[in-house]
Amino acid sequence: MQLGTPLSQYLIEEQRLYPEATGSFTLLMNDIALACKTISAAVRKGALVDVLGNAESDNCQGEQQKKLDIIANELFIKNNIWRGHIAAMASEEMEEVYPIPDGQPKGKYLLVFDPLDGSSNIDVDGPIGTIFSIMRSDKENPTEADFLQEGTKQVCAGYCLYGPATMIVISIGHGTHAFTLDPDIGEFVLTHKDIQIPEDSAEYSINHSNRLGWEKPMLQYVEDREAGKNGPKGKRYTMRWVGAMVMDVHRILMRGGMFAYPIDEGIRAKGGRLRLMYEASPISFLVEQAGGIATTGYQRILDVKPSGLHQRVPVIIGSKNEVIDILNYHKSYAEQNSMEFNHKCKLFS
Repeated sequence: MQLGTPLSQYLIEEQRLYPEATGSFTLLMNDIALACKTISAAVRKGALVDVLGNAESDNCQGEQQKKLDIIANELFIKNNIWRGHIAAMASEEMEEVYPIPDGQPKGKYLLVFDPLDGSSNIDVDGPIGTIFSIMRSDKENPTEADFLQEGTKQVCAGYCLYGPATMIVISIGHGTHAFTLDPDIGEFVLTHKDIQIPEDSAEYSINHSNRLGWEKPMLQYVEDREAGKNGPKGKRYTMRWVGAMVMDVHRILMRGGMFAYPIDEGIRAKGGRLRLMYEASPISFLVEQAGGIATTGYQRILDVKPSGLHQRVPVIIGSKNEVIDILNYHKSYAEQNSMEFNHKCKLFS
């Protein structure tokens, strides 16, 4: 595989490594790429075709939908519902599993997607993206329970970034690779092969407005980074925050860093801010394949067994040594809490 290889060729070459392959996965990935191209075209036109602004509806999370949220969701469904490669779909914008209608051909894959990540950036012409995940199914009519698979069982994960250039970043378990859309030929071509996240970094990405509700480990981590050369790392750090997970993660893949949406008291009852199946799990797959670490602070994200389609989790991902530092803060915090708990038990025994 060489730089400049079209995505379609890359998929065919990967397919040839598996003599038993039917080609269904390759065709499914081509369908996803087409959906992303179509969404990209709508994003580029923006107000020219009246796709900006709020829709008069909320999604299943109770959140105000943007017009592009609905358009992107419909485009993903339209491009996959009749192709015969999937058994069912699940979307962040829909409360329940979307089955393939009777009479339409069905395949052996499950498609999970966040049609438009970073919706708050739409009306200010900021970067947004689509996140997707593919899993296997052995049932003709899958139910929600069939979707609740650990992230380690993903066949493929990826995202499409709609920025100055449209890029699709994928992993099928053999590294993480990025393809850039060439508008002249209408094809994604390989521009970043076998991405490796630097183990060390001097950047972190987090929403400081939530800091009053953070747990002590994350607060301590950020305070130590803010101390710069006077902190434990002895160097100056820069904080970046775009407000679209896809963009913040893309920056980490390209040059390293740490992205976190940790637990805070305002979202503790929900379990976290980001959805496990639509955001955390597929992104974690890409990050690990690029040599990074993805954790909740206490558990590897890819090992989390989903309890529901819309389960939320804390997310901490990025450069190996930065995330290890955060894990050490959490480990120390957990040990201190355990010691305090045991001491109180002895006092009252």
